[in-house]
Amino acid sequence: MDRIAKIETFCIPEVGFVRVTMEDGAQGWGQVSTYNSDITCTVLHRQVAPWVLGQDTTDLDDLLDLVTEREHKFPGSYLRRAMGGVDTAIWDMRGKRAGLPVVALLGGTPGRIRAYASSMRRDITPEDEAERLKRLADADGYTAFKVRAGMEVGRDRDEWPGRTEAVIPAMRRALPEADLLIDANSCYSVRRAIEVGRMLEDHGFCHYEEPCPYWDLDATKAVADALEIDVTGGEQDCQLATWKRMIDMRAVDVVQPDVMYLGGMARTLRVARMAEAAGLPVTPHCANLSMVTLFTMHLLRAIPNAGKYLEFSIEGPEYYPWQYDLFTESPYRIEDGHAILSDTPGWGVEIAPEWLARSAYRASAWDGAAR
Repeated sequence: MDRIAKIETFCIPEVGFVRVTMEDGAQGWGQVSTYNSDITCTVLHRQVAPWVLGQDTTDLDDLLDLVTEREHKFPGSYLRRAMGGVDTAIWDMRGKRAGLPVVALLGGTPGRIRAYASSMRRDITPEDEAERLKRLADADGYTAFKVRAGMEVGRDRDEWPGRTEAVIPAMRRALPEADLLIDANSCYSVRRAIEVGRMLEDHGFCHYEEPCPYWDLDATKAVADALEIDVTGGEQDCQLATWKRMIDMRAVDVVQPDVMYLGGMARTLRVARMAEAAGLPVTPHCANLSMVTLFTMHLLRAIPNAGKYLEFSIEGPEYYPWQYDLFTESPYRIEDGHAILSDTPGWGVEIAPEWLARSAYRASAWDGAAR
């Protein structure tokens, strides 16, 4: 038996870390999903911890399914975001116990991963966007870049009139040899999504993300069927049944689970295996430099159907001030357009003590009673 004795959370509203202590004293660090992490940590202690404390973690899939079953009236995102904190801490514990990086436990190896420079901004002119991405290509060797189309969940509106029509050719002029990706963040109707898709194809873009409201799989499939460009999606989806439907109906050409939104590494591996059986690549969503990008690096170096790239946020402290000073040493650096995954045991990072000291703390512990 490999049972959980204690779960501790350390959080601010933007991000929260989880420490799991096992019955034998082994420990591991994980993370709940970013954004409203203080709420997520409350969910963890109230709706996840009671079902996992004192339980054997050997079959992690079964344990996470148990939480899902016991909390069947709460099938949504917060529960998955909380479950992911426990899952990822268990993987870290397993790696440290074995003296191996998590990627090795998953059947892969440390090493280089091609990254795409991922812009999060719509408040930037097409000219300024193209210029800053060209600077990154020159400085860090990126050969792939993603920008934003439309307005987030915009009902066919643009961030301002004409921005999308301008940013598409501006990117190609600035980066004539690069792989170009674009994210519509659920903006478009089928008709408008296809119109934008034709423009993308005319300018040699290769990846068209979440063109329609993500919950409307039929709309996304209609766009994917109409276009040659790869239509991609899935970052928001946290239900395994939805993933099965999405993959079975081939609503997308590339699947994009988010390890944190989906509920951790074990559940993400299930989605990766579904996609592999269907012949679909996995290019996960990981849009900030908390631990989610690190989790994704381990995943991509292990699964046989890894997509072409790792998403790597390029936004600085003016956009994501909270993602700095999280770790004693940052695991994130880009060399020649690639991120580097180390062979350090577990996830390969330590949370900064100074950050932990100013976070909100809570603990749940097993009372030792038989489960």
